[in-house]
Amino acid sequence: MKTDQIINAIVTDGTVRTLSIPARLAVALAIGGGVAGALFAAGLGVRPDIAGALQTWRFDAKLAITLVGLGAALWSTAQLARPEVDQRKALAPLLLPAALLGLAVASELVSSPADAWTARAVGTNSRLCLAAITLLSVAPLLSLLVTLRSGAPRSPAAAGAAAGLLAGSLAATLYALHCFDDSPLFVGLWYVPAIALLALTGAAAGSRALRW
Repeated sequence: MKTDQIINAIVTDGTVRTLSIPARLAVALAIGGGVAGALFAAGLGVRPDIAGALQTWRFDAKLAITLVGLGAALWSTAQLARPEVDQRKALAPLLLPAALLGLAVASELVSSPADAWTARAVGTNSRLCLAAITLLSVAPLLSLLVTLRSGAPRSPAAAGAAAGLLAGSLAATLYALHCFDDSPLFVGLWYVPAIALLALTGAAAGSRALRW
């Protein structure tokens, strides 16, 4: 190799920076989310009364819970990808969407008659909710797990679980745009178990795929 080629190689090596773990996760989420978004558009689509739904507190609360959960899970996943992280601090932000859901459920119980609670909790599309959130989570979860292999998580299972929560929260946010069941009771009864299932799946997959 000639001298000028060596110099150019050194300069190039010094200027090219590897993406940070949060940046890689954001890219992975965008890729997996793109696939999930395409599936959502092809199979479900946004509810036709979305403009009116945005004027109601129940729909806004549902969307806020899933979006806050998405942000919290992204932060936790990025933290858990590092070997020196304190797991309790990394998982602490996940209490925020849980608190928002608790407040929304309390508001629903106060503002609606007791004889309507069961119907609002059961809803009209519980099976579709579970199936859609699960299926829409597959591509994001796979993309996130592949990306996490470039990190060094102290607990592969915890990192995988956080990735599952992240993928599930993304899928739940997409599905929320289609879902006509806006009650916080429905969100707690069906959205949460679907996302929890993804967390368990991520933990099981992470314990194997993220070992180092």
